[in-house]
Amino acid sequence: MIAYNENQSDKNYTRVNELDLFRFLASLAVVFHHFSLDGFAADSMTIMPYPLLASVSKYGYLGVELFFMISGFVILMTASSGSLKKFTISRLVRLYPAFWVCCTITFAITLAIGAPEYSATLQQYLINMTMLSEFFDVPPVDGVYWSLFVELRFYALVAILLIFGRIQQAEFFIVFWLITAIMLEIFPNYWLRYFFIVDYAVFFIAGTTCFLIWAKGITRIRGVVIAVTWCYAIYLMTDEVHQVEILIRNDLNPYVIAAVVSTFFAIMLLVSFKRTSILGHSNWIWVGALTYPLYLIHQNIGFMIYNATYTMFSPYILFWGLVVGILMLSHAIHILVEKSLARTMRSNLYKLANNLENLTRRITTNQKH
Repeated sequence: MIAYNENQSDKNYTRVNELDLFRFLASLAVVFHHFSLDGFAADSMTIMPYPLLASVSKYGYLGVELFFMISGFVILMTASSGSLKKFTISRLVRLYPAFWVCCTITFAITLAIGAPEYSATLQQYLINMTMLSEFFDVPPVDGVYWSLFVELRFYALVAILLIFGRIQQAEFFIVFWLITAIMLEIFPNYWLRYFFIVDYAVFFIAGTTCFLIWAKGITRIRGVVIAVTWCYAIYLMTDEVHQVEILIRNDLNPYVIAAVVSTFFAIMLLVSFKRTSILGHSNWIWVGALTYPLYLIHQNIGFMIYNATYTMFSPYILFWGLVVGILMLSHAIHILVEKSLARTMRSNLYKLANNLENLTRRITTNQKH
């Protein structure tokens, strides 16, 4: 890993390999939660439970929170160069190709075997393809897309820092964000809560702070932010236990939830202090590459396959066959779509951005003369 110089203005960081592994495990936990319990228990989205794993996988929904922490770390690292163009293009290339394919596959399978439990319209599909369906109040083609809308709001906050050239002062914003989130818990305001992502801000804040520790070292302020976010995260996740229990129709132990959340913080701090070198020496890119398509493609497609085939196979064969099948499909999407399109899309976006910059520069010059 490249050492960080506090006075650098343009920073280039190496990949933190172990984060790919942790991100994959977080996504897999969500997959197990959906396939073994949530699909059957929550709104009867499937008609086949898999109780063998339910006692453990009922806590798998917490994987999303670890994913948000990792996202906070990685996104601030991506934005640290200070280039809005570079940040925007990297996000577009990372998000859209796989999303377009996964959304299309989900839409097609919904039309083919989804009825009567699942349905989607062409208009709904087309609006979903923009990845902005929430902002148009259009239902997502797949329920897991809710977390993408959360991520997009986080990207918008980072982009605002880049627009105003304040990414190097991100720590001040992080402290402000944390204080604001806590105040909005006490004095709620719907639009401010939405803008500052109050329901999940604590995990993004913890992740970004972990990146600052990784890049610049520990300070008193960063230590306080981590301590406060840890306590705040445990409070939030244990406070909502009753609502989650109603949704999944299973009892949850708040002490287990607190332990899982604490483990997430411990993992990210170990990464921050570069104490995960045993894992970091291995190249986990191949599993990290599965994470995004796996998360996008698994839920509704898995549930529909369950409903269509549960009488044909043993629950054990169907469950594990579906997990393996979804992993293989995710790998195919990464190889055939993400890897093949990423370089071309990135190159074309940079050309477009450069052309727009040149056009703007010429217009500005002409106006001056």
